[in-house]
Amino acid sequence: MNLLKDRVGIFKVGKQLFTHAGPKVIDMIRQKGQKVFLDLKYHDIPNTVAKAGEEATKLNVTMFNLHALGGGEMMKKTVEASRAMAKSLGIPKPLILAVTVLTSMNEDNLKEVGIQSSLIEEVGRLALLAFKTGVDGVVASPQEIGIIRERCGQKFLIVTPGIRAPSDKKDDQKRTLTPRRRSP
Repeated sequence: MNLLKDRVGIFKVGKQLFTHAGPKVIDMIRQKGQKVFLDLKYHDIPNTVAKAGEEATKLNVTMFNLHALGGGEMMKKTVEASRAMAKSLGIPKPLILAVTVLTSMNEDNLKEVGIQSSLIEEVGRLALLAFKTGVDGVVASPQEIGIIRERCGQKFLIVTPGIRAPSDKKDDQKRTLTPRRRSP
């Protein structure tokens, strides 16, 4: 981390690292004065995710995420719980992002789990639902920026994990763009 701290704006702590090291890794990053994106993609009943959101807020992370498919009630309760916890602690509320459709999924994968709408339509629908519940932004493929901007406006945050170099052959993402290519 010391090698990257002056070059990285925010450190992502995902499921593998968090399961291995727990909250200690977040403390270590924060003690170095760095920001943390807690990438655990919460998805459960509304009360459980709201409580997880409170715990993420207590860790003083800069942002965390949840799955939009958990529904409006789940997202809204989590936003409210995080806001209340941050206020009670006197710290900024973390940004909350909703994962629309995992970038490792394509149209066939959606149909496999019973979603009949097109991928682009599903992303747009979930982004709008997240926007209406007070979530700060979404995690989505760079291919879907256009529909998200159309439905949620310019200020709604979009985190795009699927940016890849043209030479990157090994990839677990299905919906990517190169840094030079623009979203439709």
